Amino acid sequence: MAEIIRMPKLSDTMTEGVVAEWHKKVGDSVESGELLADIETDKATMEFESFQDGVLLYIGIEKGQTAPVDSILAILGDKGEDFQSLIDNDTAPATETPAEEAAPAPSTTEPAAAAPVAEKAAPAPVATPVTNIDGSIKASPLARRLANERGIDLSTVNGSGDNGRIVKADIDSYKAPAPNSYKGGSTLPAGQESFSETPVTQMRKTIARRLAESKFSAPHFYLSMEIDMENVMAARKAIIAAQDVRVSFNDFVVKATAIALKKHPLINSSWREEKIRYNEHVNIGVAVAVDEGLLVPVVRFADTKSLPQISMEVKELAGKARDKKLQPSEWEGNTFSISNLGMYGIESFTAIINPPDAAIMAIGGIIEKPVVKNGQIVPGHTMKVTLSCDHRVIDGAMGSEFLNTFKNMLEQPVLMLS
Repeated sequence: MAEIIRMPKLSDTMTEGVVAEWHKKVGDSVESGELLADIETDKATMEFESFQDGVLLYIGIEKGQTAPVDSILAILGDKGEDFQSLIDNDTAPATETPAEEAAPAPSTTEPAAAAPVAEKAAPAPVATPVTNIDGSIKASPLARRLANERGIDLSTVNGSGDNGRIVKADIDSYKAPAPNSYKGGSTLPAGQESFSETPVTQMRKTIARRLAESKFSAPHFYLSMEIDMENVMAARKAIIAAQDVRVSFNDFVVKATAIALKKHPLINSSWREEKIRYNEHVNIGVAVAVDEGLLVPVVRFADTKSLPQISMEVKELAGKARDKKLQPSEWEGNTFSISNLGMYGIESFTAIINPPDAAIMAIGGIIEKPVVKNGQIVPGHTMKVTLSCDHRVIDGAMGSEFLNTFKNMLEQPVLMLS
């Protein structure tokens, strides 16, 4: 009996998904547990397996399309079975499919006739893009995405769709115009304005929504501190030499944060409207920059792990994040977060709290500068950190005490190694 397979909800924040790849085509047999499609969520691209046996009778969301959760993803059933009534009677959110993109490309086994060779190639016509009322170029969402991926300027593409609209076929057949003779080799005359646009990804939509909610609902305040990093630098060299494990400065930050959170559990908390939750476990989210935004994989029970263990886990999670292979269990459940931009040369910054945490710590780079020690000006290395706090949960004195403990751990790293 034919059965509808719907767009799954693969994360707690997912409201719509994109079909990144189909692993089956209409007419193929599918077994329970067999890989059916790759679904791009707001945080990762995840494999979606079939939960039943059958023949793939219908694909409701084509590759590259976006659709709400619970939309008809596909229909499985017996070979030749009629399934149209399932579609007609379905009340789930519909997926808008542009006609020129939904229709499969015609195929033929006949070889195409060779085009006659012209004695002299005619110059390619200059594209005159058709624009919407707001001035943007008329193009389908899929055409925009493909153009962005291939670095194609839509203003140089001739649209073959309705009213000059650019569609997928135009991008597939696009040939870059030959460079013109403007001075300096530029393909644009001096003074001509130009821009490009790209659709907002599922990940970027979620980042925008969650951080806007955090910034405008949680009253942020900030506490900054400068930390002497000389002893951490010496400890790191000693660990690498003795254990042949390349621990990073960020690994020391994670470990020191975990110890400080155990000593100050009021910071390891979250606002829950009618109550405040104080977490007894320490799960630290470590922000990782990816092409489409920011992911925050979680180091669980960080206070119980050694520096080498933290180092290996952070490297593994960061690699999965960049490859979009993180699983929900690896990005959920944080009780505190860290954002480190020191590797980009940033000395200090403030971060927006990552819900549901009550705080996040922004880590700057290690700077070589003159410092005063024992009344003498000597060369030194310092690092600035800024703690962003939700004032509904954390007060200034609480945050300051936490930062002082964190600073003490880094300035005396032997305390976190014992």
